[in-house]
Amino acid sequence: MADLPSNARPRANAARILTIVGFVFAVLALLISPIVFGVLGIVAGIVGAVLGDKPLGWYAAAASVVGAILGTVIAAALLN
Repeated sequence: MADLPSNARPRANAARILTIVGFVFAVLALLISPIVFGVLGIVAGIVGAVLGDKPLGWYAAAASVVGAILGTVIAAALLN
């Protein structure tokens, strides 16, 4: 009987969870703290992509960059 390796499924689940966390951090970077959550979102997205969630992981990292930039611009506009 040819079974999948025991670590195949948890790795895919971990990649998907990290990708979702990356998108959540992108939104938090836009709304709360651009630098902190932007960096965390980039890291979570890249790790998710490396673990196997290729397109969405990279999208989460890119969304975190955009969220951090827009959050910084919005914060600067509100404080001036």
